[in-house]
Amino acid sequence: MAAAINHDIRLRQRPTGMPVPGDFALTESPVPTPGPGQVLVRNLYMSVDPYMRGRMTDGPSYVAPFQIGEVLQGGAVGRVMASREGPFAEGDYVLSMYGWRDWFVSGGEGLMKIDVAARPADLDEDAWLRAHLGALGMPGLTAYVGLTKFGDLKADDRVLVSAAAGAVGSVACQIARNTGCNIVVGIAGTEEKCAWLRDALSLSGAIDYREARDLAAAIGDAMPGGIDLYFDNVGGHMLEAALENMRDGGRIAECGMISRYNSTEGAAAPRNLIKIVSKRLTVKGFIVSDHFDLMERFTRDMTGWIADGKMVWRETIYHGLAHAPEALIALFEGLNFGKMLVRLVED
Repeated sequence: MAAAINHDIRLRQRPTGMPVPGDFALTESPVPTPGPGQVLVRNLYMSVDPYMRGRMTDGPSYVAPFQIGEVLQGGAVGRVMASREGPFAEGDYVLSMYGWRDWFVSGGEGLMKIDVAARPADLDEDAWLRAHLGALGMPGLTAYVGLTKFGDLKADDRVLVSAAAGAVGSVACQIARNTGCNIVVGIAGTEEKCAWLRDALSLSGAIDYREARDLAAAIGDAMPGGIDLYFDNVGGHMLEAALENMRDGGRIAECGMISRYNSTEGAAAPRNLIKIVSKRLTVKGFIVSDHFDLMERFTRDMTGWIADGKMVWRETIYHGLAHAPEALIALFEGLNFGKMLVRLVED
């Protein structure tokens, strides 16, 4: 056996406000043994996503909260290391929601085989696997669903995207651009990220919200014709600024409001929700897990864009399961550039 010990991360206590390392516990146990009809999987990478913070709160939501003392869950890519006549062969790569642990056994429920042979020639195998937690995975599908189904994206739309250098936002920007939108502006938190949006993603504009003294005015300068479609990942003051610049009849796809996830006080903004009425806006919130019926179409389109060099992405990778809580905290501090991942195996 390559490793005698399995490690996992459990919720020690529910966070109050921003999570801290003490909210989590790293535990050890023997590497599990697969039974008949099961496979043993060694996770290679795990995903760190904003929605995980919501599951750490004990309250009604669209998905059950994490329980104190139980192993956390999240997207992961792993390799089948042993199969006892299980649904996958030894050596297969699989996508699962069994992250936050090194090893697990499964009868195949919730596992999806990754087609390594489908990768473009200029993308190495490891990058292809990681992409299934980012651009080709749930973040990419989130951007696709929000824009095409709820944003009613059209080729001549003027599109604004918040958290545009993140895993979801960067894909949303490129989907808009690939659809034919000439005016696509991204909001990010550093000049380095803004430069990447302009240069690598070929956006028409990028706004550093930390440097903008008046965000609504900065958006107006970058989009003097107004916004047809706003893809919102942030909420709060950013949503307020976008509302000021929406065109009559515009649409807002509400993907998330990360500015509120760790808040312990009432929201100070947006204070101008009346604009929804006066501008006759359509605002739609959505949860990507309700729309897996679009996965086949999304995969076809995304694979084509990747093969044609029309989709690029960045990743921030922490190393070692013990650093997963640190990666989650860094995500909420805006320290990630692109998709936040944790690599669970050493070279």
